[in-house]
Amino acid sequence: MLYHLLYPLHRFAPLRFLNVLRYVSTRTLLGMLTALLIGLLMGPWFIRRLQRLQIGEKVRDDGPATHKKKAGTPTMGGSLILFAIASGTLLWCDLENRFVWVTLLVTVGYGAVGFLDDYLKLTRSKKGLPGRLKFAAQLLIAFAACAYLFGTHSYEDDIRYRIALPLVDFYKHPITLGWGAWTSFALYVVLGMIVVSGTSNAVNLTDGLDGLAIGPVIIAAATFLILTYSAGTVIKGFNVAEYLKIPFIAGSGELAVFCGAMVGAGVGFLWYNAHPAQVFMGDVGSLSLGGALGMLAVATKNEFTLFVLGGVFVMEALSVIMQVAYFKYTGGKRIFLMTPIHHHFEKKGWAETKVTVRFWIIAFALALLALATLKVR
Repeated sequence: MLYHLLYPLHRFAPLRFLNVLRYVSTRTLLGMLTALLIGLLMGPWFIRRLQRLQIGEKVRDDGPATHKKKAGTPTMGGSLILFAIASGTLLWCDLENRFVWVTLLVTVGYGAVGFLDDYLKLTRSKKGLPGRLKFAAQLLIAFAACAYLFGTHSYEDDIRYRIALPLVDFYKHPITLGWGAWTSFALYVVLGMIVVSGTSNAVNLTDGLDGLAIGPVIIAAATFLILTYSAGTVIKGFNVAEYLKIPFIAGSGELAVFCGAMVGAGVGFLWYNAHPAQVFMGDVGSLSLGGALGMLAVATKNEFTLFVLGGVFVMEALSVIMQVAYFKYTGGKRIFLMTPIHHHFEKKGWAETKVTVRFWIIAFALALLALATLKVR
């Protein structure tokens, strides 16, 4: 909004400096700072509001004993993250960009599902939304977004249904998903639905310790800032995507503004979510942030790169799947002391902060590995 209001003023001599707003990099920094300030400045008021409404965390009875003291800590802090992301994005992005709108609407849509789930947990049922209903809503939102992107002219015809793999030159080794327009469309929409909903639920499983989920989310969003900027930016005739041998997607560079806002909002929230946490994000935060990362991957054809970049989330989700499958197969035996896997390390005696910081380090290393694939192709 501010971009559209302020940029035209650069034609007047005293305001010529506003010409810098035409650069995505400038507006990305402004979106990041805007979201960060909203998170930092509104955080205390928001936490007091949650406390007044008695919106507090309910701790699992079978969880680590150290978590008992977390009972009553304000939750649903993800609402503030969503507000900061939306504000930072809408104020500084090009409002005519379809990639930004689709990604933002998926983020807000998943946030709405998480908000309803949190609300029901706190007011009516400890279990919240029935699992099937929640998953169906996630799939429906992802379906609508992916069907729109791949059913319209968001991509050039020659790359619309092509898969980008890490370490593989996108242009020299084209890999098309499916055969024929309809099968390719259907398969890519299904792939998108799996990536978006799967990432959303994986981040949700990771959100179990103070600062544990938001740290890798910030790292992943910062990495996507680089990936989205590279995928959609031409600098004085130099096509960054073609140089890096990744798909060039016109308009996707504007997603860097969204990623910047996501980083800023995440850092602002971490100020209050760091141990000992003053507020938790709740499902409204974890589902929406995971959905955002999944949609960024689908929009820029980084679905398989996300598997590397989001390795912490993958590890958390796989630990739960393995535990449940092994428990059923053996009639009650377990692989881990407790899942998701961060609780396993707590049960082994690791301090909560040690688990969190070490998972952050793993997330950072995986982000570097994901970026390294840009040059090793």
